[in-house]
Amino acid sequence: MRAGRREALRRRYLSLGLGELAAAAVFLTVALTMAIPRLDDQQDRLALWSALVPLLIVLVQAGIYWLLARSWVGHHPMPVFLRVVYRVCRIVDVALLAAGLVGIIVWFPAGIAAALAVVAVWFFGVVEFVNYFVVRLSYPVRSWFSNVCQLRTPRLVHDMTTVS
Repeated sequence: MRAGRREALRRRYLSLGLGELAAAAVFLTVALTMAIPRLDDQQDRLALWSALVPLLIVLVQAGIYWLLARSWVGHHPMPVFLRVVYRVCRIVDVALLAAGLVGIIVWFPAGIAAALAVVAVWFFGVVEFVNYFVVRLSYPVRSWFSNVCQLRTPRLVHDMTTVS
């Protein structure tokens, strides 16, 4: 790989990694400063945490992946240890999303606004998981539908399965 191409990918990966970590920080900050204080019912708060925790974990994993990938892009495959870690993460994430859904069902908010927010947060976690571990969903808006229909393998999955 050309040095210029590698550096462009490293910059892109830096942007993606910091973006995912910033998204996790924003979700957590909004939850702690705006959403949770407005929820009077303990069950509503538990439902929100049930949705939020899996999302935060997926976002942080993704951010760390992109930042670490800067070290091997264009030079060599993902290190074996990290392949194993992310294969385990894929399994753990499914369990976390399932547990989050159970928590949402058990503590389902009575108010429509809280219920919609909780379900939306959990669903966003599912979408992020799918985007990183199942099929790539991140594309520009104008070409999103045609690209998603191609069912491309996410970069993380390529890295997890590529050996030298």
